[in-house]
Amino acid sequence: MMQSIRKYNCLIVDDEPPAREVLRRYIAQIPILNLVGECGNAVQAVTALKQQQVDLIFLDIQMPQITGLELIGTLNNPPKFVLTTAFEQYAVQAFELAVVDYLVKPIGFDRFLKAVIKALPGQDARFENQAAVNISETADPAFLYFRADRKMVKVMLNDILYIESLKDYVKIYTTKGQVITKYAISSLEAMLPASSFIRVHRSYLVSLKRIDSYTQDEINIEINTIPIGKLYRLQFLEALTKQMD
Repeated sequence: MMQSIRKYNCLIVDDEPPAREVLRRYIAQIPILNLVGECGNAVQAVTALKQQQVDLIFLDIQMPQITGLELIGTLNNPPKFVLTTAFEQYAVQAFELAVVDYLVKPIGFDRFLKAVIKALPGQDARFENQAAVNISETADPAFLYFRADRKMVKVMLNDILYIESLKDYVKIYTTKGQVITKYAISSLEAMLPASSFIRVHRSYLVSLKRIDSYTQDEINIEINTIPIGKLYRLQFLEALTKQMD
């Protein structure tokens, strides 16, 4: 007789609908998670916790009235928390409150899955394996949200031409324009599917399918010329070879 998989009740608390949409889509891909509700602020979350058992909360920090960190401090016997925020500066304070993990937006699916596995009870390791097995290779996101101009902007991965690092920011060039967001290019590289995007320079990531032509030293995408760094040349050529196989 096959043993049924235990479901863990989870709750999304975030005042931004686009951010809730991303988390909702990620949760739907993990069979051990059961989404029992979504809240736009901490007050709604308190009400939801009184109405049903919740094992895990995906919680934003900066929200109106009561912040996510303040919410954690008000609860007796709280569930586990994974913080999902656009701000890195609260990490130390968050871990002092014993949160399970701290995810900085935009959140890639792989990073999200690692946080979920970390949140599961150790004695249920078999469920961790089940979660990993049930995530297909097609789980790469079709889009990501980036904070720009005080709002969350949806960027379709298929629209990205290339990405340029500008110290503490990145400029994302797309078929529909440019998006500038505070993010490290190395972190963004880790989030994007390696089968579609490749680092070609310390300051540039490119979409492989958007490349029009290239030499050993540069890449042409539409009217733009992107340099190829010597340290990245070999992996770039290997990536192109894999695409042609």
